[in-house]
Amino acid sequence: MIFFDDFAQPDLAGLAADGWIVRSLAGHPGVPGARWGAAGLALVDDPQRPGNRLLQLRAQTDGTPAGTQQAQLCSARKMLVGTYAARIRFHDEPLAGADGDPVIQTFYAASPLAHDYDPRFSEVDWEYLANGGWGSPHTRLYGLSWQTVRIEPWDAHNSAHERPGSLAGWHQLLMQVTPAEVRLFVDGQPFAVHGGRSVPVQPMALQFNLWFSPGGLGAPSSQPRLWRYEVDWVLHARDRLLDAAAVEAEVARLRQAGLARQDTLPAAQPPLSSPCNL
Repeated sequence: MIFFDDFAQPDLAGLAADGWIVRSLAGHPGVPGARWGAAGLALVDDPQRPGNRLLQLRAQTDGTPAGTQQAQLCSARKMLVGTYAARIRFHDEPLAGADGDPVIQTFYAASPLAHDYDPRFSEVDWEYLANGGWGSPHTRLYGLSWQTVRIEPWDAHNSAHERPGSLAGWHQLLMQVTPAEVRLFVDGQPFAVHGGRSVPVQPMALQFNLWFSPGGLGAPSSQPRLWRYEVDWVLHARDRLLDAAAVEAEVARLRQAGLARQDTLPAAQPPLSSPCNL
């Protein structure tokens, strides 16, 4: 069973018709008081591959919470054991405006947090910090598997690994989730292995998010700073542990078959809510 999306939809209405959820609700993560909504998402032509389409997430800020727009897109929650992968283009500089805001470009799978320190909370994610954040000014990529968390005041319990340096450009991010451990890979190279209580235990939703670290925005200005990152495709193979080459072969097979989207994963039983605000 597989979930695949090549993001070939003509517009956001096409995304919604295919079951994607555009975030509009306030809350964690990001800047308190910032806006979420469809203005932060677009489907654009790929300038490097004629005929290909890309999902683009956009976030902008003028240095104030009221002038900040963030973006998030979520699938239905019905994924647990198996392979998660996406091809993503990270950026180190804004598309417009001055550089310096602590922007976070993410791809992850997560379940809702039912309450503080929810023992069944499940999340595995990638976070690219182009301008630093989390107490460090350095550019780096985080790979995390979560045990649980309290949002306010913040108290996180997770397994985390980071790689310093720029990753601007296209990369394949891959997560293999088993009942015993989570394995993370970047462009086919091992990144981290997490186990113990950080292994997911309940169905999760695929999510993409572009947001700013709270409390660290650059100075207010009359010209907003516009950030973006792009997603070429996303894939989840249930109960199958695929390496990077196998994922690329599966994507090529689906594209050659003319399948811009395929979802053979049954809905969770009993039905699960799929909020898009974490």
